[in-house]
Amino acid sequence: MMADTTVPADGVDRRDFINIAAVSAAGVGGLAVVFPLISQMAPSADVLAESTTELDVSAIEPGQSIKAVFRKQPLFVKRLAPQEIAAANAVDASSLRDPQTLAERTKEGHGDILVTMGVCTHLGCVPLGAVEGENKGEFDGYFCPCHGSHYDTAGRIRKGPAPTNLEVPDYEFTSDTTITVG
Repeated sequence: MMADTTVPADGVDRRDFINIAAVSAAGVGGLAVVFPLISQMAPSADVLAESTTELDVSAIEPGQSIKAVFRKQPLFVKRLAPQEIAAANAVDASSLRDPQTLAERTKEGHGDILVTMGVCTHLGCVPLGAVEGENKGEFDGYFCPCHGSHYDTAGRIRKGPAPTNLEVPDYEFTSDTTITVG
């Protein structure tokens, strides 16, 4: 006697159904295992909170600066006075170790607001000069007391062992008085 080898009218027999059900169950089980592994790699809420910093710059007077924290590092925000802008623009950028103009270090339309990381590019010390009464160095900007790097009013290296200018982080003006760093 021979086995019945006819294919049902819908084209799916019992064996095909069992295969499809087994593969589907394995797929759902695989997703149930992989999803928690992938989702645990997402940044936590405290990390996301530190990824950007929002600052109100309306209270900063010309010639004054504030210190803030961005990603656990000091951030200097300075409103340059007209004489500081003139002094920075008077320097020939090609004569500098790390040639940059003041316009390259500030945002268009907000050339009087300078935002830099407060970390010396030599060995990572925090330069002085962001607070009233601190030593601002020979170029009236920032002075790193660790190894003697002098930065000008635009945060550009002018003297000392630091190889580059103070870093300007990514930032944007969300309004005329508010910046978002990061």
